[in-house]
Amino acid sequence: MDTATEALTQADRFLDDVLAGLSAPRKSLPCRWLYDHRGSELFEAITRLPEYYPTRTELAILDEHLAEIARFVGHGAPLLEYGAGSARKTERLLAAAQPSLYIPVDISADYLAETAVRLQSRFPGTAVLPVVADFMAPFALPEGLPPQRTVFFPGSTVGNLADAEIDALLERMRGHAGPGGRALIGIDLVKPLAVLLPAYADAAGITAEFNRNLLARANRELGADFDIAAFNHEARWNATASAVEMHLVSTRMQRVRIAGRSFYFREGETIHTETSRKFELGAFAARAAAAGWATDCSWTDPHGWFALVGLSNGAQSPGRSPR
Repeated sequence: MDTATEALTQADRFLDDVLAGLSAPRKSLPCRWLYDHRGSELFEAITRLPEYYPTRTELAILDEHLAEIARFVGHGAPLLEYGAGSARKTERLLAAAQPSLYIPVDISADYLAETAVRLQSRFPGTAVLPVVADFMAPFALPEGLPPQRTVFFPGSTVGNLADAEIDALLERMRGHAGPGGRALIGIDLVKPLAVLLPAYADAAGITAEFNRNLLARANRELGADFDIAAFNHEARWNATASAVEMHLVSTRMQRVRIAGRSFYFREGETIHTETSRKFELGAFAARAAAAGWATDCSWTDPHGWFALVGLSNGAQSPGRSPR
């Protein structure tokens, strides 16, 4: 598919999702549309904030256990990453495991291209084959790949998905990993709200800008007329779902027009833009098993805030046990 056709497809899907989400009784927008070029830049800024523990915690796990994680991934094995973004964490794996090729997948074509150029320059011995795609939908891998691959899915992005989406994604991962392939998935674990909520509502307001950028994107790409200043960012804890939710809260009664349609907001009505679920290790292992994965091993930080989980597509590897 050429770039122009891909861009048209993305725009059509974005419009369909926006119209469907704003037509629902409880308005919502899929979180994948947060990550245009500007959104990706803002998220990178979020990962460096003092309140945002997931990135630095996951990086610390990688640093402490890198040799063992690289052995699990497999020296020289092709590495496929969903939602690659800047691939800052992946650089550690590329240096340690030295894969024959690296396939970063991301929905933001411009941002992905920048990442691919940077990594190809830094790791000339690894072929970098970027794929512009939404990993939440079926997509094709480059032809001629070795039959076994390792899928890397860091950052606990899996926590943004609904149950059915997680199940479908785990199934898709098995197909991409191939028989005997592996997956390394980051999951955010349950922890006190005093740690959780500030990570999604930082004092500097970067997360608020990131959330409102979704409205700016709709204005720019879809011709919508959101009054961005009339929506406040809010992070909420949903105890039933064990998740932090991000919302955009309408500060007044208002009408928004998109593609010839009008959508009305009451004061205090919200657009739910992201869910970030917090997992228990055992429950996640059970869900992975239902999709055909074996939990081979896991690595956590001293506080038990975050985990990297190693999955095998088939029977558990000899000599390893979950921990």
